[in-house]
Amino acid sequence: MNVLIIEDEKRTAQRMEKLLGEYDPAIRVLAQLPGVAKAVAWLADPANSRPELVFLDIHLEDGSGFQLIEQAKLTIPIIFTTAFDEYTLQAFKANSVDYLLKPIDADELGTAIDKFKNLRASPTPDLTDILHLLRETSGSGSPSVAYKERFMVTIGTKIRSIETSDTAYFFFADKSTWLTTAEGLNVSIEYSLDKLGDLLDPKRFFRVNRAFLVALDSIQTIHAYSGGKLKLDLRPPPRLEVFVSGDRITPFKEWLGK
Repeated sequence: MNVLIIEDEKRTAQRMEKLLGEYDPAIRVLAQLPGVAKAVAWLADPANSRPELVFLDIHLEDGSGFQLIEQAKLTIPIIFTTAFDEYTLQAFKANSVDYLLKPIDADELGTAIDKFKNLRASPTPDLTDILHLLRETSGSGSPSVAYKERFMVTIGTKIRSIETSDTAYFFFADKSTWLTTAEGLNVSIEYSLDKLGDLLDPKRFFRVNRAFLVALDSIQTIHAYSGGKLKLDLRPPPRLEVFVSGDRITPFKEWLGK
């Protein structure tokens, strides 16, 4: 079976390909594509093999998966891979399109592929109903904005759901992105800080420098230094001192004043 992975997080795409190979070594991943433009070009190239199934992220590097569906006039069966679990996604299943909530669970992936195999003998699912649903829920031709409400994380052998409202900040260290809860728990997550900037409510979270994305509620004290520098005391205290980058000071002050 030939499949296509359209996902802008390289580590997530690589993990997806690994899980697919473990599920069925006969599955062939034709390509991993990070965005709408590259996917449209790849699908339009007659030299490329036709995929039988597409794994599609909703938020891509240059647009949304729904834009890709429209631009490429995509009718290939799709399994959405997403960070969201709002009610809109639940409706996709009624249209013979499944979705997987990140981080991808191996058993759920297998179930989704089994569902696809059972539907293969039927006509290809029509995506018109999905696009119509999106327009109805957004009130326009584009999907409405929905911010991530929780994160599924693995702690040892246990899986835990952490509410975004319980998150103090995110930071990058040791080649990984970490989530810190209000109680001081640090857990690794499969998102870059750039990606989190798209997923989180900008009224509540701000990227203060290259390594930290902080929640408004986590800022305890702001220290002003000569030269306009700003140092933040966060709750709970991080391992390193946190300064607002020079190019972010003005938008940071504007954000605080909203």
